[in-house]
Amino acid sequence: MLQNAHVREQIQQISLWMLPVLMAVVFHEVAHGCVARWCGDDTARRAGRLTLNPLAHLDPIGSVLIPLILIVSNSGFLFGWAKPVPVNFAALRHPKRDMILVAAAGPLANLLLALLCALVFHGIRRSAGGSPEAVFEMVLYPLALIAQYGVLMNVFLGVFNLIPIPPLDGGRVLTGLLPLEWARQFARIEPFGFLILLLLLMSHTLAVIVRRPIQLLLEVLIG
Repeated sequence: MLQNAHVREQIQQISLWMLPVLMAVVFHEVAHGCVARWCGDDTARRAGRLTLNPLAHLDPIGSVLIPLILIVSNSGFLFGWAKPVPVNFAALRHPKRDMILVAAAGPLANLLLALLCALVFHGIRRSAGGSPEAVFEMVLYPLALIAQYGVLMNVFLGVFNLIPIPPLDGGRVLTGLLPLEWARQFARIEPFGFLILLLLLMSHTLAVIVRRPIQLLLEVLIG
């Protein structure tokens, strides 16, 4: 009985997290592609990536396997990613400036989506008091959890991607802000970017870097 209850709880958690995860990673990538198109690069549109259909963006590892493992293992945090939207930086009208705009678009989309989810969360919480108990249990409470998870997922994804290490978006933003020669030197660390992130994660330095900005945003958005 206890095992069955545990399985049901895990299935419930997966179903509640599914929509926030998909929304966060899809909006993140579409934002990159939309801003790239606005800046002159039509690669994402021609690749069929300017769509909110999650099937066009899902990465089997980052969008499905990793989030499922983190949910089932009760890791205390959730992370995921989609297939990167293709961007031809040479096609941008102002490559150095536009690289900053394209890179920043993904994290900013996540933070805007976190704000929207927070508004939904607070709206549901205000209306819950006057609702029948059955409506609250079956409809409002699950919706409030989904909205809350949407805030958590988008805040974490937005803050994480702003870390100034290539190939993360923050690294590309910093590359665009640096003088040309410095930018070239800094861009050389991109092949080692995920190794650097892995070392930061294993040494718990990554948690120290992102914890405070995430806490501040969550305090503002959901209290």
